[in-house]
Amino acid sequence: MSDYQFDDHARPIFSRGPLLIVKLSLASLTAAGLMIFAQGNQDLDSARDAISVALAPIFWISDLPRRAHDLGKHFSTREELIVQNDALRHEHLRLNARLQRLVVLEEENRRMRAMLHSTKSVHQAVMIGEIQATSLDPYQQRIRINRGKRDGVFDGQALLDAHGIVGQIIEVTPYSSTAVLITDENQGVPVQVNRNGLRTVVHGNGSAVLQLPFLPANSDIQAGDLLVSSGLGGKYPAGYPVAIIETVEHQPGEHFLKIAASPAARLQHGHEVLLVRQGVPAPSTAQLLDPAATPDHIASAQ
Repeated sequence: MSDYQFDDHARPIFSRGPLLIVKLSLASLTAAGLMIFAQGNQDLDSARDAISVALAPIFWISDLPRRAHDLGKHFSTREELIVQNDALRHEHLRLNARLQRLVVLEEENRRMRAMLHSTKSVHQAVMIGEIQATSLDPYQQRIRINRGKRDGVFDGQALLDAHGIVGQIIEVTPYSSTAVLITDENQGVPVQVNRNGLRTVVHGNGSAVLQLPFLPANSDIQAGDLLVSSGLGGKYPAGYPVAIIETVEHQPGEHFLKIAASPAARLQHGHEVLLVRQGVPAPSTAQLLDPAATPDHIASAQ
């Protein structure tokens, strides 16, 4: 038995029959008549305008939910754009930092290639050291490197770069060493003019300019001459570039020339140096092919 009971006497919501058709016909005729009347009567325009003005606040109030939604969406989009902008700016900074590091690594690779290329003319074994610190005192031109006694560094060991002689080790500790540069005012390097073999001594004066104070006025030396180490005194190995003559002046009444030279080595550039192991020949090709035949920290070239 169904729980629902139907009332046969209930009045339907929409009545059916001829009356409904009559009502629909009258409504259609009334609407058509009003439309025809409105087209030909201009008095209704003012009434329509008045009604639209009266209903404008209602339309505006009814539109508030949509406006509020659009405003909220606008602020939400603005916040998202701010977050995205911050993220992009941070990513831009990170990429710039990585790019700068890549530039540094590229330049370091170029310097290392130049140093390894320069060892083709070195007949002794060499070791690469990294510069850890430099002295800014003009009267003490020194650097500290990350090689020490445990690496076989010793007092008096010569330092080179890809272009020439840098200096000499003066203090050794187990894990680092201190070297004096050839520009130090207490340093002198025995050299000879590569063009004619004229021997002299190059002295530092605490600046980027080297001096040759003991050459007679009639000496055969000129601007552009390359000075190489002569090996005299045993301080530096022979045959390495030391300086290039910049100016040669002879002042009237003076017995010696006034000569200025610039170091061949790039003393103010780079982060690596080569330590020459005098008396130790460069490994042969067979030794280079066998990693067990030579220490890993020794770099050499034929």
